[in-house]
Amino acid sequence: MMFRVLKHVIITGGTGGLGKAIAERFKTAAWKVTALGRNDLNLNDSSEIDNFFTANPCDLLICAAGVIDDQPLAKMDESTWDEIIRINYTAAKQCALTAISKMIDNGSGHVVFISSYAAYHPTIGQAAYATAKAGIIGITGDLAHHYGSNNIRVNVILPGFMDTPMTENVSIKRKQEIREMHSLGEFNRPDIVAEFILFLEERMPHTSGQIFHLDSR
Repeated sequence: MMFRVLKHVIITGGTGGLGKAIAERFKTAAWKVTALGRNDLNLNDSSEIDNFFTANPCDLLICAAGVIDDQPLAKMDESTWDEIIRINYTAAKQCALTAISKMIDNGSGHVVFISSYAAYHPTIGQAAYATAKAGIIGITGDLAHHYGSNNIRVNVILPGFMDTPMTENVSIKRKQEIREMHSLGEFNRPDIVAEFILFLEERMPHTSGQIFHLDSR
């Protein structure tokens, strides 16, 4: 009888709406799942990030942690800008680089970043968030190219607008406006995004450096 080696996925933002859906799907696929919330790993502390990923190697890292604080750029104070960039971009980059160093030791690995449609078409007030998410797209190809020879894959997903705790403060009127932008008239769902990530990991082993748009805009 052959036994499958239990593979390990780490999810930052693992207690959010999308993160929970990803965690549940990978658990049903018989993965070891580490879903990190803000109380489990301080993404503002670079030494804590390095120590955690050095001590906890994984086969797949999913960087899904994110914060939103929409406001006009002219009214945004520097500390708010820095926080949005730090969580959505800088911390994700550092998590990836430290995790990759251990993946190299293991001979393979995969990093999946969660970016946003806002990286291409930000609404008014999303300058900081859009900048951070565009940065994630910008480093994906570079990391994929640099570490491909180590059998490391790096991809980025734009899941589209979803009804999650992160978007609960968006007004009903604005949600309807966004829905009308979609050719199918429907938002994406966290469980569907989770299913795609599992498919990308297990069924698309030769795909790296790619940007996947999962909504219908």
